[in-house]
Amino acid sequence: MAALSIVSQLPPKCLSYADCFNNHILNFNNNYHNFKFHSLPCSHQFPVLSSFSTQPKSKFFSNYPSSKLPQFPIYSSQPGSEHLWIQDNSKKQNSTFKTRMQDRLHSVFPTTPAQVSAVQDLYEFICSGPLLSKLGLTSDMIADSIDKWLEYGSHLCRLFQLNELYLTVPQKARIYHYYIPVFLWIEDKISKHVSQFKDGEEIPPLVVGFSAPQGCGKTTLVFALDYLFKKTGRNSATLSIDDFYWTAEGQAKLREANPGNALLEFRGNAGSHDLSFSIETLTGLKKLTKEGIKMKLPRYDKSAYSGRGDRADPSLWPEIEGPLTVILFEGWMLGFKPVPTEVVRAVDPQLETVNKNLEAYYDAWDKFINAWIVIKIQDPSYVYQWRLQAEIAMREAGNPGMTDEEVRDFVSRYLPAYKAYLPTLYDEGPSGSDPENVLLIDIDEGRNPILGN
Repeated sequence: MAALSIVSQLPPKCLSYADCFNNHILNFNNNYHNFKFHSLPCSHQFPVLSSFSTQPKSKFFSNYPSSKLPQFPIYSSQPGSEHLWIQDNSKKQNSTFKTRMQDRLHSVFPTTPAQVSAVQDLYEFICSGPLLSKLGLTSDMIADSIDKWLEYGSHLCRLFQLNELYLTVPQKARIYHYYIPVFLWIEDKISKHVSQFKDGEEIPPLVVGFSAPQGCGKTTLVFALDYLFKKTGRNSATLSIDDFYWTAEGQAKLREANPGNALLEFRGNAGSHDLSFSIETLTGLKKLTKEGIKMKLPRYDKSAYSGRGDRADPSLWPEIEGPLTVILFEGWMLGFKPVPTEVVRAVDPQLETVNKNLEAYYDAWDKFINAWIVIKIQDPSYVYQWRLQAEIAMREAGNPGMTDEEVRDFVSRYLPAYKAYLPTLYDEGPSGSDPENVLLIDIDEGRNPILGN
């Protein structure tokens, strides 16, 4: 993952709110007042008092009027490649954090003005997130669980090597407005899924489908979620529809069977996947309900045969062991369903064969999925811009990358499917899905969630 090679340029020694809490990490143990302390070295810190406050919350926050709070730098960034929210080194601005009393926040906050202000500011930022109403979360509920938000945020900052005390606005938005809310939504679905089974019954893993256009950051989202599940004791597995592409030999046969159809010349559209292999894999994963049961996850090598791709050698596939709690299954066309012939003809006559192929995909993919994350874009042309940004970044880094014309040709093979199938996906949801188990997330050109329908 390219994201993991990027190290924040900000002060590195104290990376989280918890790290600076009087040289200790606070373990809540689900009890706000029964906690343990463990020493943690931290040489880059704010001055702190020798103990946490035990006075009432309202008095605690009123000790520090906003006029006495120090100033902290705030950073901003512009939309760019998928990982610009991680890399941002934009111009710094100064702003005084405001302290507003929140009685429901935990009394275990640190007692220095700097740290109280920082957590207050983060709390208010979380409460401004565009997904909270969809998740049914209120400001009181966030206040009651603020320790969990801080914990999950710390995990993700360590994953992406970010300094939690100096996050830019795009970084905060990606973590606290996007990744953590989606994680909490899936956690809720897992709990409801498990509750359907009696004690002693084998519980199959929950399969979560992620339908999102290319370049919008779905792979990074799944990567972050998989990391959070593992950090919180969940056994998770990740799959992509790419892992089910035909082998190089199978792809050549598809191309020969559809001469002149640019949409089936290379991998990508419906028809270029080994659906029997998909069914076999997903069926096997659903049976990973006990310890000792192991299975390898297929992987695809896009670099094979000069970029035409081939299924990776099975010796290179990662192995997982049950019991499995959740499967994160992502793909650009996951959830697409056939539309009337006249619709595809109006978009591109070559799409007729793709539309016919799509009829078999529900039984191969969609029927295995219990819950859906559908990421909605405002304009399919975003895909071209995102891909172009990625290739330019690769070329500037001295790595091989497609030319602008090659990017245009590459994306042109996917745009007809987006134009034909995204409206139905956004309006009706995936085939057979329960609206209660579908989370539709509108994102902007910068790949961050926005208020949507």
